[in-house]
Amino acid sequence: MNNNQTSASNISNAKGYKNRWVQLIIGIICMGLVANLQYGWTLFVTPMDNAHHWGKAAIQLAFSIFIVTETWLVPIEGYLVDKFGPRPVVAGGAICAGLGWVLNSYATSLPMLYTAAVISGIGAGCVYGTCVGNALKWFPDRRGLAAGLTAAGFGAGAAITVIPIANMIKEAGYEHTFFTFGIIQGVAIFIAALLLVKPVVPKGVVVARNLATKVDYTTKQMLKTPVFWVLYVMFVLVSSGGLMATAQLGPIANDFGIAALPMTLFGATLPLLTMTLSIDNVANGLTRPLCGFVSDKIGRENTMFIVFIGEGLALLGLMQFGHNPYAFMVFAAMVFLCWGEIFSIFPAICADTFGGKFAAGNSGTLYTAKGTSALLVPFASVLAAGGNWNRVFIVAAIVTVGAGLSAKFILAPMRKRMIEDGATKAAAMEAGNQRVAA
Repeated sequence: MNNNQTSASNISNAKGYKNRWVQLIIGIICMGLVANLQYGWTLFVTPMDNAHHWGKAAIQLAFSIFIVTETWLVPIEGYLVDKFGPRPVVAGGAICAGLGWVLNSYATSLPMLYTAAVISGIGAGCVYGTCVGNALKWFPDRRGLAAGLTAAGFGAGAAITVIPIANMIKEAGYEHTFFTFGIIQGVAIFIAALLLVKPVVPKGVVVARNLATKVDYTTKQMLKTPVFWVLYVMFVLVSSGGLMATAQLGPIANDFGIAALPMTLFGATLPLLTMTLSIDNVANGLTRPLCGFVSDKIGRENTMFIVFIGEGLALLGLMQFGHNPYAFMVFAAMVFLCWGEIFSIFPAICADTFGGKFAAGNSGTLYTAKGTSALLVPFASVLAAGGNWNRVFIVAAIVTVGAGLSAKFILAPMRKRMIEDGATKAAAMEAGNQRVAA
């Protein structure tokens, strides 16, 4: 056994922080620490507008810049992870994440705010893409579960810190809050980054029973395959279909005349919209590891078929019965339960299809579909002109159900043929190498 093999064996079977389960937890922590950049932003919009009178639309443009930067640069960041390992990329992301919010605290003009959004987006993308890619590499036997737990951390982090952030804004101002949490988050992620090691699959671990390739495709090679583009279109369809409805829950509840109705659950009484959003966030986080685990057991396409069609039916249920406050809460939760899993299933099936070696870059490239789908969300406002939300629900349901059917009847056979062809070519190449060696 050579030195490299000995080193790999030591890492893969190591205890302590180099154990793959500990590495997964470190990744989840990093995701939780960076989550505020996206989910905590809304708390700062009104205070910034009150202080500078820039207008909420102009301020929210910074958020759009952040999302585009976060998603569209992930392929580059993923390439760096595949080449140099997770530690330097996450460390760089920590610096950018902290610096972005510190700059927000000093921003006295919109250009400065937009610059901070770009820096924050780079930081979030570095952490998100690296942690998801690492999970896929460490757990070829449980890719769905590992990716789901990692993605769930992105929402859980915001749930923990949203109240402290809101309280600090109220007591000390939004500038102090940006600065304080920027430093805390940046330093904490940087420290966690120092504990990350390059993934090495432990001895005895085999790829899950799901259809998986034995060939590692580079991102350039992946982009030349029809299967990737089928996956990409499906991701865009499901993501945009869900976003069209979920991003508009507030206006929908208001137009239905039920947003402010007091609802009591587990002894807590809140306005219906607030209660619904709280439940939806729980469903959105729960579904990621749950559906990831299920997809490890029954297959990716089978899980997609079930949940995507389930989302379409939930959207139609919300349209048909949503004027009833209890039905609104139930069907809205079902929409989130059948939608949030895309952030675990798609990375997992990407690694299954194109291999684990370049998983960070490949899954990051597929993740840009989130940015593409966000560009389609304003289409919902056009469809809902005059307060007619039925058109939004119907279009969203059609594209989501279509994606579910495509997973079962288009993607599954295409992916099977591709993996079988790859295995045949790999076997022929190996046989040729053995003849040459002989």
